[in-house]
Amino acid sequence: MSLILNLNDDEYPFDYISHTRIVVRGIVLNENNKIGLCVVSRDDIFGNVDYLETPGGGKEENESLIDGLIRELDEEIGYRCEVISELGIVNDYYNMIHRKNENHYYLCRVKEITNVHHVSKGDDYIKDIIWLDINEAIERYHSLNDYGLEKLVKNRELPILYEAKKIMHL
Repeated sequence: MSLILNLNDDEYPFDYISHTRIVVRGIVLNENNKIGLCVVSRDDIFGNVDYLETPGGGKEENESLIDGLIRELDEEIGYRCEVISELGIVNDYYNMIHRKNENHYYLCRVKEITNVHHVSKGDDYIKDIIWLDINEAIERYHSLNDYGLEKLVKNRELPILYEAKKIMHL
């Protein structure tokens, strides 16, 4: 998988990075070629913020990237999915929590419905799953704020959405 971006956190003061988290994320297509996005609402050290985020999460120690992705999509959006293509890697930093994320993105297709079964604290921030046309998703990301956590998520995910759009030939 090729690296697409290295993004620095210019929103919060840098102190140190204590750890790296390997993250797997999916641009998930349903039968209508709409992509599933998590509606996230949180009120924590990043503030009171609502935004969209691609489904995914941390890979567990003894998991492959693909196995971690399949598990995370099942937990967060309630679908078993198959991988269509690799999209790329985005490294980003969250100075507030002293973390580097190495995000591995994949284009996926829904195979079957399971049930959402959130298992981590981060999953509690997910309030809904919405399905959008890729162009609408890109527009929604462009409308996120250009500061704080929204900016960090926007900068990470927009390039991946454009990459997925190229692969989808739209």
